[in-house]
Amino acid sequence: MDFKYTDDNKRYHTLSYYNRHKYGRKIFKAVIDAGFTCPNKDGTKGTGGCIFCRGGSGYFTGSPEISVSIQLKAETERIHSKYPDAGIIAYFQANTNTYAPVDRLREIYLPVAKNNDITGISIGTRADCISEETADFLCELSKLTDLTVELGMQTVHDSTLKILNTGYTHNEFLNGFYRLKKRNIRTCLHIINGLPGETEEMMIQTAVKTAELSPNAIKIQLLHILKDTPLEKMYADGEVRTMEKENYISVVVSQLESLPPETVIERITGDGDKKYLVAPKWSTDKLAVLGGIDKEFVRRDTFQGKKFQKK
Repeated sequence: MDFKYTDDNKRYHTLSYYNRHKYGRKIFKAVIDAGFTCPNKDGTKGTGGCIFCRGGSGYFTGSPEISVSIQLKAETERIHSKYPDAGIIAYFQANTNTYAPVDRLREIYLPVAKNNDITGISIGTRADCISEETADFLCELSKLTDLTVELGMQTVHDSTLKILNTGYTHNEFLNGFYRLKKRNIRTCLHIINGLPGETEEMMIQTAVKTAELSPNAIKIQLLHILKDTPLEKMYADGEVRTMEKENYISVVVSQLESLPPETVIERITGDGDKKYLVAPKWSTDKLAVLGGIDKEFVRRDTFQGKKFQKK
């Protein structure tokens, strides 16, 4: 197998491999809710959010009423109680974490970046909330700590983005992405498989187009139907179907074949909250999904980047 980003027979560039070779130890994320909202919820772009969103995608987070410093301290103590030598990434996950004036961003992020107990910061946001001024600040932040900005791309197909009620087009996404890229800010893109109306060919096309961007990292997510979301009603009405496990596995392997081998795969399946998960139920067995992906790589005798064509 001609794949260099592995030392455990994996055929894709795992986050554990990246952390092991960059930091030489385990790295865990301390998940923090800094109290941001979203332009697709507060009326700026829309209300109600994306159709799959249930409360801002931050169900692992603490309460935004608690200060960032206290949340971070509690999370660090929790992680170090089990893994005393682990590195800590402060992960701002809930809602849109650059959706505020830069002065407010400074108040939140600079103290964390200067915290000696922290290995780095990961900021989840929307690309249409990356202005030139915001990108300049993130560039400044990246010189103080290991920074990753996570952008929800979801798909390259505007027809799907409209169904999802994201409030942005793919071109708008690209504008924000390139502001980060030209400043050499490490960026992780999120894509979702199984979106309404998309064929497997469209999902693979999303990966091919993503590969052209040469992102530092990518998260591949399965569409989950969660309770109390517009998507749940669409599912109940038969407007949306979920993927079967075998199809998801096949698509993921095809996507990874198309991605640059140096792109880190930070996630390859979903973590839908079991308390609210409506479908697909098979997604709760992550080990079976991960094992199925490994087996499909072997069956095809392939690996990440095998079909990648640099332009």
